[in-house]
Amino acid sequence: MTVSMRWDDVLVWRCRRQLLHRPDEAADPLVVVRALAGVQAQVASCAEQAVAARQPVPDPKSVRAAIEDRRLVKTWAARGTLHLLDVAGAPAQLALLAAARTWEKGAWQRTFVTVGQLEKIAAAAWEALDGAVLTREELAEAIVEHAGEPGLREHLASGWGAVLKPLAWQGALVYGPNSQGDNRVTFTRPDTYLPGWGGLPSPEDAARIVIPAYLGAYGPASMSAFDQWLIRGASKRAALRGWFRALLDDGAIAEVDVEGERLFARAEDLASLAAVEPFDEVRLLPAFDQFVLGPGTGDPRVVPAQRRAAVSRAAGWISPVVAYRGRVAGVWDGGEVTLFDETVPAEGVEAERRRLAG
Repeated sequence: MTVSMRWDDVLVWRCRRQLLHRPDEAADPLVVVRALAGVQAQVASCAEQAVAARQPVPDPKSVRAAIEDRRLVKTWAARGTLHLLDVAGAPAQLALLAAARTWEKGAWQRTFVTVGQLEKIAAAAWEALDGAVLTREELAEAIVEHAGEPGLREHLASGWGAVLKPLAWQGALVYGPNSQGDNRVTFTRPDTYLPGWGGLPSPEDAARIVIPAYLGAYGPASMSAFDQWLIRGASKRAALRGWFRALLDDGAIAEVDVEGERLFARAEDLASLAAVEPFDEVRLLPAFDQFVLGPGTGDPRVVPAQRRAAVSRAAGWISPVVAYRGRVAGVWDGGEVTLFDETVPAEGVEAERRRLAG
């Protein structure tokens, strides 16, 4: 029997799944990052604030400690952006990103490097980072010397890391600790740096981990929504359908009806979806929060279509938002809050302001 739901209930259900109720276990940043299937870390302070927004007592320093303890790792992940991932779950997400082979597309090669050049870069990086931690500049020099192609230096020096992302997705490198003294970015190999790193699983095995993880935080959702979150819709269609079909056949996920839309949810979540607990708390969430990025700014049920420009701004900036009953109900900047929804309780906004001030 298919579970039928209303969007209002789905959105409220997601709030608890994304730990917006601030349970005690969210004091551990690893719990938060795992629950959200990763936290975007293009801006490091935003990642710290995203975790702190879900902790009973906000502790941004706990994120840095978890990275230093090698419980969390920073690398290019979903949508090609920097993320914090839990070390145990990172290989599966990277394997699904690598499965799309986006660097083999003609447009990518014309803009950056050829597949042959990328293979040279990967081989050189693998050798240079064996048990080593190198700055971006040191890694670039090692690769150029190994490959014998000075023209690669410009691509390797780019702060956007376009040429290094395929290496990250194939498990060849991750971010290391910041360089002592000057705080420069460093890179290293996950297999020689991270405890228990077992290498990348097959895409089929990876999908059995990543798809349920996504649905556990942002479901019920469509295949398309998952693929947009993962890699901006670039997964191979046949592979994507096969991953979902295998999970359906195994009973790990199920179809649900949300106001006429056939979507997917984890089978283990069907009972809680059928009896959603209320959640009426206001939350002020930082820029680039997963509350917005999980479903995407193009989902009008989360981000009102007429307000999208206020949330998704120029140069890819995602505004800090007011979250209420699973929707974006406003934006904020410093002490100034702009509400889209008049039903948002003023006392809830003030409580969040006081929390941020502390």
